[in-house]
Amino acid sequence: MIGGNRGHRISKTAASKAQMLLYTRRLGDHAGLKNYGVNLVRVLPDGQSSARHTHSKQDEFVYVLEGEFVLVTDAGRETVGPGTCIGFPAGTGDGHHFLNLTQKDAIFLVIGDRTAGDEVTYPDIDLELKAGPDGVRGFHRKDGTPYPRAARD
Repeated sequence: MIGGNRGHRISKTAASKAQMLLYTRRLGDHAGLKNYGVNLVRVLPDGQSSARHTHSKQDEFVYVLEGEFVLVTDAGRETVGPGTCIGFPAGTGDGHHFLNLTQKDAIFLVIGDRTAGDEVTYPDIDLELKAGPDGVRGFHRKDGTPYPRAARD
C-alpha cells in the first residue's frame, strides 16, 4: 500500500468528498527535480483524482499502474487499467479527471512539466488556478474572487 500526503484542498465547499479520497506522493520534488513534476497518486474507492480540469501551458502524462479508472474527458467516459498511457497536451481545453468507481484502490503516475504561467481551469465548477492581480498564483472563482484557504484536516 502506498502512503503519502493528501492532495491540496482549498475548501470543503469547493472540493467534493470524492476528492478527499486521494493520496499523492510528490516523487519529483523528493528527487529535487526542477523542470517537471512526477506524482504517484492513489485514489481510494469512490474517489476521484481531482475536479475535471485543463492546463493552459502544462503537458500532463499519466501511466496507470494498478486498478481501474474511468477517465472523463470532453469526449466522454472510458475505462482504463494497468499499462494504459494517456497524454493531455497543454492548451487543448479538454478537461479531464479520473474516477475510481471500484471497491479497490487504484494508482497512477502523473508527469507534468512546470511551465511558468500555467493556468488551470475547472470547466464543471466555478474554479481557476491562476495568478491574481498581485502576481501570486492561487485558486479563484471565474470572476477573479479568491477562494479562502481551508484549514488542513
